[in-house]
Amino acid sequence: MRNIRAAIRMILFIGMTLGVHFIWFIGSFFIPNKPFWRQLIFRIWARNFMVISGMNVEVIGTPPRPPFLLVANHLSYVDIAAFRAVLETVFVAKKDIRHWFLAGWIVRNMGTIFIDRNNRRDIPRVGKEILEKLEDGEGVTIFPEGTSTKGEEVLPFNSSLLEFAAKNNLPVYYASITYKTSDDEPTPSEAVCWWDDTVFMEHLWRLFSLKEFTALINFGEETVNNPNRKELAH
Repeated sequence: MRNIRAAIRMILFIGMTLGVHFIWFIGSFFIPNKPFWRQLIFRIWARNFMVISGMNVEVIGTPPRPPFLLVANHLSYVDIAAFRAVLETVFVAKKDIRHWFLAGWIVRNMGTIFIDRNNRRDIPRVGKEILEKLEDGEGVTIFPEGTSTKGEEVLPFNSSLLEFAAKNNLPVYYASITYKTSDDEPTPSEAVCWWDDTVFMEHLWRLFSLKEFTALINFGEETVNNPNRKELAH
């Protein structure tokens, strides 16, 4: 039964993703407000992902309204859909995703800012792009840990990625995300968190085999400001 469920969801997910992106592509020729159109399509995709995957999202606190800069811990690619279902935001992601077959093209078209984490010279460019998104009235979410984990701890935040925020004295919002599965299902670290060397499609199959799961997002009520990037990251 689990394999049947995963197979059906995989077909629905691929078909939905291609269909939604096709609608975005056609609409982009006629709708002048590109950020609005992109955000609308991104939200539709995220909420369809919730339905297909069996994901419920519980929110504690108040999600910020754009423009905003939000930092959060990172557990999985599922974080993107969970946050995007409740936030009007684009994301900062590692540049490797840009070269994924088909998926990279789709992610790029959704306004993702890519960063080369192995090249410190790329950080000023990323900071400039983030500021441009904020000036355009969009929200930006970054994962300063630099990698996803299985949720046992929060890794130290990369302070260099927050240098632009410190220099410009930007208010930084923050949130934490965690996942829950039922007692008769694999644990979130096994089926939801993507932290090991499992290839993407194999992990997605594992995720889709779950009957349902819950993403719990906890938003901080106050922003954080600090002109020192290391203190801000801490």
